[in-house]
Amino acid sequence: MRCFSLAILVLSMTGQVALADTGVGFKQIEQAEKGNDRPLKISLWYPANETVTKAETVGENPVFYGLGVEQDVLAAPGRHPLVLLSHGYGGSWRNLNWLAGELVQSGYIVAAPDHPGTTFQNMDDAEALRLWERPRDISRTLTAVLENTSLAGEIDDGKIAVIGHSLGGWTAIELAGGRYQADRALKDCTGDVMPAQCKDLKLMARIGIVGGGKARPELSQDLKDKRIRAAVSLDLGPASGFVPDSLAGIDIPVLVYAAGHETAEIAAIKNDSEYLRQYLPASSTVYREIADATHFSFVQMCKPGSDKIIDEESPGEGFVCRDGGGRNRADIHREIADGIVSFLHEALK
Repeated sequence: MRCFSLAILVLSMTGQVALADTGVGFKQIEQAEKGNDRPLKISLWYPANETVTKAETVGENPVFYGLGVEQDVLAAPGRHPLVLLSHGYGGSWRNLNWLAGELVQSGYIVAAPDHPGTTFQNMDDAEALRLWERPRDISRTLTAVLENTSLAGEIDDGKIAVIGHSLGGWTAIELAGGRYQADRALKDCTGDVMPAQCKDLKLMARIGIVGGGKARPELSQDLKDKRIRAAVSLDLGPASGFVPDSLAGIDIPVLVYAAGHETAEIAAIKNDSEYLRQYLPASSTVYREIADATHFSFVQMCKPGSDKIIDEESPGEGFVCRDGGGRNRADIHREIADGIVSFLHEALK
């Protein structure tokens, strides 16, 4: 997760290019609630009601490709299923911008908050400590789009799913009903062989798993959102703190994607996905490992030579743009998107 320090660098640069008509509406809003000290920046993608000959490109910079969208256009009529996206530590809405476009093309409305404290525009340690607020960010986003159809269109409230990458996968499982006990995650943090999350206790403290050398009890609260009918985890972490009984009791379909190509920089995150597979109900869980995917194969597509650009600016972190086999990231994305759309079609019937 430390590798998103790199994203802070490269995503701070912006770019726009005119593209052909896409039919993907896009807007961004700020959600502030009275008595809540955690304002949210929310990005929305949705089927557009009008088309243009040129579209703005959002989420693009010299390193990453963006997505062609129609800014602030009216939403297409009719009720649409909704997918909520949760980014990883230090990431933002840009990371799954590509997937949002794929989902809109399949008829979905998509909404993604930037989680305060763990997004590259706001890496505030005090906010990051409140890790349990991440699932609440998603629930607040869901409430906002359900209550105001002028934002992205009318939502079929019986067809709502959440998708999360890395720490966003943790967020998705919390919303599905997983209960996290930090002391479980810490119990094996001794000896020569330790879970991946134990190898950076400073990071664990920064994101609120530990505080003052002890497990934070606030993480044990129930953060399930019963309005969510399906969940997708993309190479999540951390997972070992989830109580097995709580995972076994999840009563909605779950799709778990694991990256099969481990790198020295991202230590054994696949173990976290396998932990889910071990305890989630077999009858309602789909587990898929992509052999040539790395942890960062799930984020936006890199431009040719981007790994070298990144290494020049942040030595040793160009692996963010490298995948694990002969296929390029576009092919991996195609597999992921097709798998997710197929899963959601069945799960949200």
